[in-house]
Amino acid sequence: MRPRPAGPAGVLRLSWQQLLRDFRAGELRLLVLAVTLAVAALSAVGFFADRLNQGLARDASQLLGGDAVVSSDQPAPPDFADRARALGLRTATSASFPSMARAADAQGGATRLVAVKAVSAAWPLRGRVQVDEGPGTPAVNASGAPARGTVWVDPGLLDALGLRLGDPLLLGDAELRITRRIAMEPDRGAGFMNFAPRVMFHADDLAATGLVQPASRVGYRLAVASTGEDPSGVRAFVRWAEAETAARSLRGLRVESLASGRPEMTQTLDRAERFLNLVALLAALLAAVAVAIASRDFANRHLDDCAMLRVLGQSQRRIAAQYLLEFGLVGLFASLGGVLLGWAVHHVFVLLLAGLVDAALPSPSAWPAAFGIGVGLTLLAGFGLPPVLQLARVPPLRVMRRDVGAIRPASLLVLAAGLGGFVALLLAVSRDLRLGLIAVGGFAAAVLLFALASALAVQLLRRLVPESRAPRWLVLATRQIAARPAFAVLQVSALSVGLLALVLLVLLRTDLIGAWRQATPPDAPNRFVINLQPDQGEAFRARLGAAGVARYDWYPMIRGRLVAVNGRPVAPEQMTEDRARRLLDREFNLSHAAQMPAHNQLVGGAWTPDEADGLSVEQGLAETLGLKLGDRLRFDIAGQPVDGRVTSLRKVDWGSMRVNFFVMFPRARMDANVPVTYIAAFRAPGTVAADGRPAVTPAAAAFDNALSREFPNITNIDVSASIGQVQRVLDQVIRAVEFLFGFTLAAGLVVLFAAITATREARAREFAVMRALGASGRLLSQVQRAELLGVGALAGVLASLAAVAVGWGLARYVFEFAWTAAPWVPLAGGVAGALLALGAGWWGLRDVLRRPVVTTLRQAQG
Repeated sequence: MRPRPAGPAGVLRLSWQQLLRDFRAGELRLLVLAVTLAVAALSAVGFFADRLNQGLARDASQLLGGDAVVSSDQPAPPDFADRARALGLRTATSASFPSMARAADAQGGATRLVAVKAVSAAWPLRGRVQVDEGPGTPAVNASGAPARGTVWVDPGLLDALGLRLGDPLLLGDAELRITRRIAMEPDRGAGFMNFAPRVMFHADDLAATGLVQPASRVGYRLAVASTGEDPSGVRAFVRWAEAETAARSLRGLRVESLASGRPEMTQTLDRAERFLNLVALLAALLAAVAVAIASRDFANRHLDDCAMLRVLGQSQRRIAAQYLLEFGLVGLFASLGGVLLGWAVHHVFVLLLAGLVDAALPSPSAWPAAFGIGVGLTLLAGFGLPPVLQLARVPPLRVMRRDVGAIRPASLLVLAAGLGGFVALLLAVSRDLRLGLIAVGGFAAAVLLFALASALAVQLLRRLVPESRAPRWLVLATRQIAARPAFAVLQVSALSVGLLALVLLVLLRTDLIGAWRQATPPDAPNRFVINLQPDQGEAFRARLGAAGVARYDWYPMIRGRLVAVNGRPVAPEQMTEDRARRLLDREFNLSHAAQMPAHNQLVGGAWTPDEADGLSVEQGLAETLGLKLGDRLRFDIAGQPVDGRVTSLRKVDWGSMRVNFFVMFPRARMDANVPVTYIAAFRAPGTVAADGRPAVTPAAAAFDNALSREFPNITNIDVSASIGQVQRVLDQVIRAVEFLFGFTLAAGLVVLFAAITATREARAREFAVMRALGASGRLLSQVQRAELLGVGALAGVLASLAAVAVGWGLARYVFEFAWTAAPWVPLAGGVAGALLALGAGWWGLRDVLRRPVVTTLRQAQG
């Protein structure tokens, strides 16, 4: 009797019932777990990035201290402020420069380099400066600038000079009373001199200090802000200011944005987001493999059921609709679960990155949730449905003949469509085309490599194990693998992909993150001393040695301005890029040495010691100014022309806290007429490991004071607080990355388990036949262990080699680290792969050898 046809409601009801039945039977658990993990990882990063970007957009004006800022090395022309006021904008000014501050003789007379900031009464226009009245007191929002005759300072300066609130601070010719400690400054920026402790006072007191002279290097800022919500006045002012700057050739004047005013914020968060995106991409790639394997296993389990439905009169269309709805519901529920899990996880990111990001971020938009659901459904549609939909074409004859109606590989068109859609989604979520291409392309190339290598290994297997001399369990294991070449290739490839992600994660966790830390190691120099005269060099180095400082940078420093390239004069107005104009508008710090600094990397040309007219140029400077190997450069050094030819290019890590230079002469000595001073960088004795706050011990303060007394002309810059802040940020970001690693590790284990258990039924039938022919359980157990260990070892070696290649590409082209993997990685990967495969096989195949032979053979006969 044919079943009565049912409409869409009936198909939906049957799909729902089948979904519940399959889930209770455990046939959908791997699928649900893989999709949930992928969606959770991607949506967690998406929620976090979405809130972060909204917060940066909201707080950009606070980071700048205004809606727009005109920055210059001379006070902005008066008509700039007049124009802003005419447009209905508020204005505020500030002036920043380095100087020496000292305590009064009654308080010990200690001195310290400080970052001076003189602000007008209206400062800041956006954001709030927070101050407190001593340790243990709450920070409060200050209303306006310091009162005239008073000064606000960083807490570290009080410790360094041995002062307290209420004590006088001597700045130039003025004596100002310390009334507050600065807890937070909205527009501090990241300039080199801002590493020094901040000293802030009213702009009306600036003239009394006598610190600003005609040749002084001062940074001036004119901030503007609208009085209401309408930004049109600010946009009009920015257009006018940029046009006036270009028309009047105002050198050294520019309009700042978030990217130019606070690059350290955007760069640090960009790198953190790249790490998180990479881990989420790995989770999604692994989930795709797990879904493909689990879906094929699911389809193989349902072949007989569908054949019976065809015998009972069920149409192909109805069967296809039933499974399509079932998988659609699975994808929807798993994706919703992943989105909810991702929502919870992203709050952990915010907690782990507390201090680096504001906890009061805006609420996320609906886009990350919609994207996560789209990824989950795409995973199932592209990698799960192709084998499952083949169930609708199972012939009724399979009820009698089990050799017909097997699941076939999907067509190239179906695979290309699913893979293309998934890759497009991954490239979109990466937010970095290079990162996405290396991760996705590396995995795609690795899969092809794994398939080819495993197919070659299967072909060689029979020849490498002689039947006459090898143990029987080894012969049976190798013959069993060789008898199922397609299954063997699939299993080795799937295991290799899972292990690839696991090995890559280990390398990321250890070597790559270690390389990131090495950019600012805990023992990095925390003192930079400049203005050392040549006749002071021997005495200064002896003073360092007496204090126990054995490792330090020591380089000559020459001030020079680039005036010609290949015989043609160069000027700032010839450049279109703002950075190029600023570089040509100032003097460079040049140096010379016979040997290239060990912390620099040669990327072009050759460094030839004592080359007569050679020049070594920093790679970024060469790219900005359009310089290349062989160009002749002329520098004006104290009125003397000095020429040289570019013979090498160096890569310099400006965040390494080491002494670096844009241009170096590769020779030990320069002309005696060239004026030279020296710069030293070292870790001061008596300093402790910084934790984000100024860490100044009495011994370190005494050492700094002794240097200032013995060499009164030097400028001693303490960067320990900045190093501590950088290390704290790195620790926070790495903790967040490690937390997300858990998702990818889980996805990798799901792939391993799915790959091992995909052939469970075939193994059960083969072992049942061998047991029926007299094979002992001990022999079959040895065969299974040998097969798992061999397949796992091969997959581990292949995965390790691929992980080294992908990791190198990520390190060099995405994270810009110098990294080389240890030679033992492939060996360790092979051992780990063998043990993981054995463990997964023990868990997933533990019932294969326990099944009664009669039961297995009856199932095989249908």
